[in-house]
Amino acid sequence: QVQLVESGGGLAQAGGSLRLSCVASGRTFGHYAMGWFRQAPGKEREFVAAISANGGSRNYADSMKGRSTISRDNAKNTVFLQMNNLEPEDTAVYYCAASPLFISTMTHNYNIWGQGTQVTVSS
Repeated sequence: QVQLVESGGGLAQAGGSLRLSCVASGRTFGHYAMGWFRQAPGKEREFVAAISANGGSRNYADSMKGRSTISRDNAKNTVFLQMNNLEPEDTAVYYCAASPLFISTMTHNYNIWGQGTQVTVSS
């Protein structure tokens, strides 16, 4: 069973950048599509970005297109989310998730979740 641990969150100013990392334990990381989701206080968890198991396909939420890049290093069991030009509306807890099926924007297709990392963007 894969376990996920996120890092890289913190406080950033509007217009700044953050790079989130998610390290997976286990030997089957390369079999999973990976996604990033976020949840702001009082709101539902929402899709941010996803990448296929071999890294060949990527998908982004409209709000993140052009401002973020998802990537993965299967040799290091790590998936990254580079976020640029941050906005206060990006403030949320960011979660890494793994799907044994396929790249997806839907939370119910992911069966393994990390604990989350807080991102706070000040104006």
